Amino acid sequence: MSANDNSFPSGLRTWLRYRFVPSWWRWAGAVLIALAVVGPVTSVVVTGETAKHGRVSGAGKTIIEGGTGGTAPVPVTTLVAFHADTQGGDFECLALAPSGASGKGSGEFDANVMYVTGKVTSVDADVQHASLRGTATVTGLGAGENVPFTARVTAGGSGATVTLSVSGFTFREILVEGHITID
Repeated sequence: MSANDNSFPSGLRTWLRYRFVPSWWRWAGAVLIALAVVGPVTSVVVTGETAKHGRVSGAGKTIIEGGTGGTAPVPVTTLVAFHADTQGGDFECLALAPSGASGKGSGEFDANVMYVTGKVTSVDADVQHASLRGTATVTGLGAGENVPFTARVTAGGSGATVTLSVSGFTFREILVEGHITID
């Protein structure tokens, strides 16, 4: 067969070439569709909307820097959990210390020394940090109702921080388990 024959493969190629849009039109169409989809996202970035983060959530176990303080500090761990956005949220923090300062059982965190349970009423956040403010019921140390609190958190896993200010106390905590997310 010669190259000029109207063989089935060459006829099929010709038919396909005219039947379907040339490839550069397909690429142009794909680019236009992509721009239409990405366009709104790009305009949000340009207007700076992504800098206005509003969702914060996290949970984990922390250790309070310096424990109870003083010349013979006792270690204190906390279980912390929270979620908040521009509509509000919840904050929970349970502080536990060992019943005995030293000796047998001193490493068992079995004494509830403080519990903070509150409603978040405002969130101020950037990419790495967030401040949650609200009022809480506090039991144990600093007990009271409708007590204002502020929790400043950093995003991340182990090593992220929580600084809780409530009832005239400020607790600097380091996350040892869990994760904090700021959207």
